[in-house]
Amino acid sequence: MIRVVLPHHLRTLAHVGTEVQLEVDGTATIRAVLDALEERYPMLRGTIRDQMTMERRPFLRFFACAEDLSHHSPDEALPEAVVSGREPLVVLGAIAGG
Repeated sequence: MIRVVLPHHLRTLAHVGTEVQLEVDGTATIRAVLDALEERYPMLRGTIRDQMTMERRPFLRFFACAEDLSHHSPDEALPEAVVSGREPLVVLGAIAGG
């Protein structure tokens, strides 16, 4: 089971708690996790990644094991600690402004 921590606005939209658990078929990648997340919670489609380009939305970041994975390939395998469920994949909403 992959554990995913969502920001408050996405938790509210999906009507879930802080963390969701997902089964991912095949290699656990950010793309596979987002596919599983959107399949289970269709109301999240288009909120984390653009549905045309499938690219991450500008103000969302992905973290795991104290590492920013936001600019890694979405098809890169996630760290073993995430795959095993010891650590979550964190989707974090960035804050901008001055």
